[in-house]
Amino acid sequence: MNISELFHQAESALTRGEAAMQAVLRGLAGQVVSQGRVDMQRLDAVQPEAFRMAQVHAQCRAAREMMSYGQQGELEALLAAGFGGLTLNLLREQLPHLGLRLDRAAAEMRAFAGDNAVDGLIRETAGDAFNSALLAMMRERQSDGSDRLGEDHRMLKRSFRTFAEREVKPMAEKFHREDLLIPDELIRRVAELGCFGLSIPQEYGGFQERPDNLGMVVVTEELSRGALIFGSLITRPEILSKALLVGGTEAQKRRWLPKLASGENMVGVAVTEPDFGSDVASMGVTAGPVEGGWLINGTKTWSTFSGRAELLALLARTESDPALGHRGLSLFVVEKPAYDGHAFEHVNPRGGVLRGRAIATLGYRGMHSFELNFDDYFVPAENLIGEAQGRGKGFYLQMEGFSGGRMQTAGRALGVMQAAFELARDYAASRKVFGKALGDYPLTREKLARMAVTVQGCRQMAYAAARLLDDGRGKLEASMVKFLACRQAEWITREAQQLHGGMGYAEEFPVSRLFLDARVLSIFEGTEEILALRVIMPAVLKDVLDAA
Repeated sequence: MNISELFHQAESALTRGEAAMQAVLRGLAGQVVSQGRVDMQRLDAVQPEAFRMAQVHAQCRAAREMMSYGQQGELEALLAAGFGGLTLNLLREQLPHLGLRLDRAAAEMRAFAGDNAVDGLIRETAGDAFNSALLAMMRERQSDGSDRLGEDHRMLKRSFRTFAEREVKPMAEKFHREDLLIPDELIRRVAELGCFGLSIPQEYGGFQERPDNLGMVVVTEELSRGALIFGSLITRPEILSKALLVGGTEAQKRRWLPKLASGENMVGVAVTEPDFGSDVASMGVTAGPVEGGWLINGTKTWSTFSGRAELLALLARTESDPALGHRGLSLFVVEKPAYDGHAFEHVNPRGGVLRGRAIATLGYRGMHSFELNFDDYFVPAENLIGEAQGRGKGFYLQMEGFSGGRMQTAGRALGVMQAAFELARDYAASRKVFGKALGDYPLTREKLARMAVTVQGCRQMAYAAARLLDDGRGKLEASMVKFLACRQAEWITREAQQLHGGMGYAEEFPVSRLFLDARVLSIFEGTEEILALRVIMPAVLKDVLDAA
């Protein structure tokens, strides 16, 4: 096998596949554009096509990053070619069908459909010779993406991997099976490593000399590789700190950011409501003005870690005019004591009551996700982010926080994927079936090779998106990699569990926990449907329009 030649064939074929994808995107744009803008009602009429195109586009974006990665060496080239083959296969499956449904049969589509070289590349990168060569090379030199990191980020990755191996993994099953809250001692140990200060500037007690979303992704991946809940410790402080940095007053930044950076204050995010999830514009929890502050009334749900948290980032409606929609929302920092357990009731000395009840979940245990009921709960005026200037800007501040949260969630998906792949690889090497190792069978090699290239494809896209965010760009790419990586985490943990057979269904094997944990990733921080139809495709189609 000539690895260099195979890599360049994949690079060339991907370029032709991307041209075909652009042809279908132009067809989709032709159906949903009105007066030079993407008409959301028209886009909703073709939701199935738009959703699939978001998947195709995200995969192609990751494949393009893999082509850059593949120039680093032979193993990297094999991984890139393998991911390119998967991407081309996806394009072959989806584009002709979508092209017909969108009445688009452009020359690029016809050329791609009849491209024998693409067929040959897909077959070769799916064949047993390719899979065997890739897995053999990975046994000699495991690639975890460190080779494309600078020395500081490599050291960060090693430090948190060591911590996860020693401190997190040994406790992960106990937290999951017994639904125990992460103990304060372990939170303190994580804080001492500096993970809560990664996104906070030094002037506010953090470690950030310049934006370092890449460092945040690296740390999150390694903590999540130990257990998803530990990677998730960073998410809520990340969301609140981003909102404060963008919209908070100087006094608010100096009041709360140092406590977030040190881990002294934990955070819960109270946005979702029982009847409203991603449809934030329709949310009904109210904040009514009173002397010296606001009274909060209503119910929030799926507010993770809110029992233990001392601070809640609460999105509430401050304007009574329903026509204002999302412009009537404001973002508050709600203070409360920390509570252990699955329920609490806090009587506010300044007025009102906050009650919390943990929601039983399949996985993602150890932090508890709460339903919160606010009854005339008083919040001081100085706790409205931005104070008077922040009134009505809560939606925008929340979205600013969510862009970092989505990037961080992609890092969580990477950690879960990597852990599942390692468990499947090791089990396949030790498990004997009909007289030989499970890993010696071609189907097992195919599964493991596909897992390996998928993890690396998502990782390289995540690193690229994080670097863009560090440069003040990349919000679309953060949404795309969250969309892609979380979908792939479900598939990889499923296949890892399948390779374990009956043992994979037993709670004593950690792969069962990974399977359950992965399922939540496509739901929180923006469901995959909302990301595809309300974030990714409108932006992608706008780019198509601008290029026309």
